[in-house]
Amino acid sequence: MITDRERAAFEAGIKLGALYHQFVGTPIARETAAGVEAAIEQAVGLQPYVTEIRVRLNCDMMVSNRFGYSELSGRMFDAEITTTVGATVCRARLHLEDDYPMMEIVDIHETSRDTDN
Repeated sequence: MITDRERAAFEAGIKLGALYHQFVGTPIARETAAGVEAAIEQAVGLQPYVTEIRVRLNCDMMVSNRFGYSELSGRMFDAEITTTVGATVCRARLHLEDDYPMMEIVDIHETSRDTDN
């Protein structure tokens, strides 16, 4: 039997992995970064168990090619996602650590659920 804690951690990890692999290579420029951040948040936020998501891209890492845009790389991501399964809340993050895009669980805890809603 899989616990809510295990499922919440799995859901956070699988969604960060999908976010990373789905959007790496996207054409991007400083002028479009905020729109890309919002699009990623909206797309990933539609998935089951996601209760919160924040995506920021490091525009300082963008190097325009001869056509005037850059390609999104995994190193540019600073993303945080919260998943909730039952009473378990998991917060996970994708960020640059020692020049490598790392994914990690930041916090996982049980919360009381308001059954009146």
